[in-house]
Amino acid sequence: MSPVLAGVLQLLALVVALGLSYRPLGDHMARVYSSERHLRPERWIYRAIGANPSAEMRWPAYLRGVLAFSAVSVLFLYLLQRVQGSLPGSLGFVSIDPDQAFNTAASFVANTNWQSYYGEQAMGHVVQTGGLAVQNFVSAAVGMAVAVALVRGFARSRTGELGNFWADLVRGVVRILLPMAVIGALVLVACGAIQNFSGIHEVGQFGGGTQQWNGGAVASQEVIKELGTNGGGYFNANSAHPFENPNGLSNLFEIYLILVVPFALTRTFGRMVGSLKQGYAILGTMAVIWIGFTALMMWTEFAGRGPAFELAGGAMEGKETRFGIAGSSLFSVATTLTSTGAVNSFHSSYTGFGGGITMLGMQLGEIAPGGVGSGLYGMLIMAVIAVFLAGLMVGRTPEYLGKKIGTREIKFAACYILVTPALVLCFTAASFVLDTPAHSMTNSGAHGFSEILYAFTSGANNNGSAFAGLNADTQWFNSTIGIAMLLGRFLPMVFVLALAGSLAEQTPVPETAGTLRTEKPLFTGLLVGTIMIIAGLTYFPALALGPLAEGLAA
Repeated sequence: MSPVLAGVLQLLALVVALGLSYRPLGDHMARVYSSERHLRPERWIYRAIGANPSAEMRWPAYLRGVLAFSAVSVLFLYLLQRVQGSLPGSLGFVSIDPDQAFNTAASFVANTNWQSYYGEQAMGHVVQTGGLAVQNFVSAAVGMAVAVALVRGFARSRTGELGNFWADLVRGVVRILLPMAVIGALVLVACGAIQNFSGIHEVGQFGGGTQQWNGGAVASQEVIKELGTNGGGYFNANSAHPFENPNGLSNLFEIYLILVVPFALTRTFGRMVGSLKQGYAILGTMAVIWIGFTALMMWTEFAGRGPAFELAGGAMEGKETRFGIAGSSLFSVATTLTSTGAVNSFHSSYTGFGGGITMLGMQLGEIAPGGVGSGLYGMLIMAVIAVFLAGLMVGRTPEYLGKKIGTREIKFAACYILVTPALVLCFTAASFVLDTPAHSMTNSGAHGFSEILYAFTSGANNNGSAFAGLNADTQWFNSTIGIAMLLGRFLPMVFVLALAGSLAEQTPVPETAGTLRTEKPLFTGLLVGTIMIIAGLTYFPALALGPLAEGLAA
């Protein structure tokens, strides 16, 4: 079987698996967030934190809940790393330095999981399981809660109430992420991923010498790393490490975990707003971009020229032979079109155009299908902008799902799409103006520029993957990327919740013959075009200096 055919079959198998999961999972999540019943374990949690899960919140109160919970999480995770050397189960590792502890705390709370450290050489069992793995669950649940609040803004009318943040947070963990993670961890263990609390072992190597390996609760952290679109690896090699991702079957399963919840949330959206066709339109937009990026990535990585490429069957540098180009391409597109950032190959070793595709996937806003929760609310923001543009073209007030998109709403949407490009481009420019950051670059020229552009693109968009040639464990990068991750995560949430509150207060507008049919393929095409044009106009100059220049020079 040719590698290209194998890649096509993997893609088809993935589409079938996602299709089979779409309806039951999407409907289940809609029931979870619409239910008025509280499970007994949930009531225990509410009593412990002093929350009233039945109290409705307007958007400022909902936002205060998001920010307060996240601030406490950052502080807790920072302190846990700072006292690691005194904790049991630390495997002899010392406490983490202040700048790196801040970077890691910001990273995992912001659902980014950017890592400027070697996981197997820095973090003990307590920090890995009691700190990082916990944040993998709750940071994902925060994103889902904000997305559901925006959906309620479209679904409700003549009220500013968006639900209860604490109830949405707890339900997302207890009823959705935790059960799926338990099942997924068992599948990964069956595939060969490790799950233990073993210490450090010294083993012999072929040809002499020894190597140190340490165990850990890897499968349980790996599953929520992918399911919650988090991405932080237990080991420095991330999902390229055989303890995390042993074979082709586990690789395909991990890609499925990355995509299943973001895609299924479109059905949740359709169910909650009372129109499944609206959910299908959003799903179609996500699917067109995802399949297009996947096909383009496979083409550019298989089509390398020269004797080395021909002998290897394509651009195999930096890729695991057990996954090949197809499995690596599928994974890289899935992880950068979502906010996952996990890697089973090294994006810095991709062809110039291949590296550019991974960057562009993040620069679109990670909305195809995007992160858990963040992908849906990002796509809905783009839908608001698309109907606004359509309204300008035909000369009528734009409407979406029966809600008028006026000056106030479009200002919130515009602020949302400006936050991450401003962070990416300003921090990238500052890194080249100053002397010290440039010393972290392994490469010069276009690829060196791409290393720093990729780092801030990844941080501000809450992805977490990297061009591995950049030494990011410096005070400059730990601090600036940490700031970019926090601002890139929580500033957009301010505008999302403000928009949700504004929409929920409106009186629905009756549909007329002139209303734009947003459930039709025409709107899907308009939405795809809007996304590509906005990202292209914003990032094209920077991409031209980096991956495009490198690809054209190859």
